[in-house]
Amino acid sequence: MTTYAITGATGPLGRLVIDALLAEGVPATDVVAIARTPSKAADLAARGVVVREGDYSRPETLPAALRDVTNLLLISGNEVGRRVPQHTAVIEAARAAGVARIAYTSILRADSTELSLAAEHKATEIVLRESGVPFTLLRNGWYTENYTGQLGQYLERGEILGAAGDGRIAAATRADYAAAAAAALTGEGHDNAVYELGGTPFTLTELATTITEVTGTKVVYRDVTVSELAGVLQSAGLDEGTAHFVAGLDGAIARGGLDTPGDDLSRLIGRPGTPPADAVRTAAS
Repeated sequence: MTTYAITGATGPLGRLVIDALLAEGVPATDVVAIARTPSKAADLAARGVVVREGDYSRPETLPAALRDVTNLLLISGNEVGRRVPQHTAVIEAARAAGVARIAYTSILRADSTELSLAAEHKATEIVLRESGVPFTLLRNGWYTENYTGQLGQYLERGEILGAAGDGRIAAATRADYAAAAAAALTGEGHDNAVYELGGTPFTLTELATTITEVTGTKVVYRDVTVSELAGVLQSAGLDEGTAHFVAGLDGAIARGGLDTPGDDLSRLIGRPGTPPADAVRTAAS
């Protein structure tokens, strides 16, 4: 019997991965939802999923969480600056528990990109490779929801403001990445594999055009410099460091940091990624 465990199971991606596993026919009793706060997974337990406490920052909770787990999906934590020790704790506990394979949600070209977010992912990948446990690296691109989640603001202001220039963004929806994770967890031939995952690429100018076409409200993309964008973000309430960090991501996008020419995502999920227009349509509805 194969048992599949998902960390961060009550987060948006974790829940979608569990949905995808159940949709593939994996028995709920073979799915372990690992959550820092198990009470938040009561709905999963009601569906027959096994719920266990597991906290990245409390290593003592991890051995019991990973007991009898065969394949583990380690969803990267959201505490920037603390993720490497947190992920290392999970990897070490998984190795001690005899987990057969660990899939990890990393970032596009983690070992070569200039994206500032990549450093902790690259470090985690090194820990994973050195652990001796077979692994699957799911190097996810941007979530389309990073943009569609701001649809109301775009429509209200009539513009998308950024510093990404003509940089192409091979984004995909959370559901797309969740389907890829489920396929990698349950399928064969994924040991020590590295997947660069991204959907149909678009520029922010193209995204603005798509929003206009889908909603009937004119939205344009206004490109500014990284420093100008940082200033706008500070005016909106972000502290200086965070504002420059966020604006710097757009600068990296302008230089191709979130594009990928490969088809790893579509090969894993057996279909193209969700088209941007469909994602916008879902957000608008």
